[in-house]
Amino acid sequence: MVYWAKEGKENTEATLEAALQYARERGINSIVVASSTGATAEKFIGCGKKVVCVTYQAGFKEPGKLTMKPETRERLQQAGIDVLATTHLMAGLDRALRYKFQGIYPSEIMAYTLRMFGQGVKVCVEVAGMALDAGLIPHGEEIVAVAGSGRGADTAVVMVPAHSQYFFDTKIKEIICKPREFEHH
Repeated sequence: MVYWAKEGKENTEATLEAALQYARERGINSIVVASSTGATAEKFIGCGKKVVCVTYQAGFKEPGKLTMKPETRERLQQAGIDVLATTHLMAGLDRALRYKFQGIYPSEIMAYTLRMFGQGVKVCVEVAGMALDAGLIPHGEEIVAVAGSGRGADTAVVMVPAHSQYFFDTKIKEIICKPREFEHH
């Protein structure tokens, strides 16, 4: 396991190298990467693995708009990378309740618990489950998930994700790399 001194996009290249090396050495075929603009996902083009890019749903930042430009999405898809824009696994209706009535709800408590390991670990678990729910990665197989704490990537984990209705069957097998120092987002 590798620890970065702090979180952030400056760890992107080293995180992606560590994730790919690990996947190649262990024969893991699927990589799920969180990428709001597609920039981090583009770095996986030509890596020889099944790559799924998970991005924000339409309306996350601005009503009716995606954060990824259509030409970036098309470039990724032409390179064989699946792009999934969907509601965050740990947000959805609970977030709507928080916005409307204040308070905190079960899925957000789960998200904050995972954030004890850093934002990247939480996002890895989330995007892997989202990709599995969309049928873009095989059920029951180890995958490498890559995410970050804002822009870029600083965390990679080996895991077996579970479908959202069986969330607690998720298995985080190994942490490949993560920041040692981080903020709670």
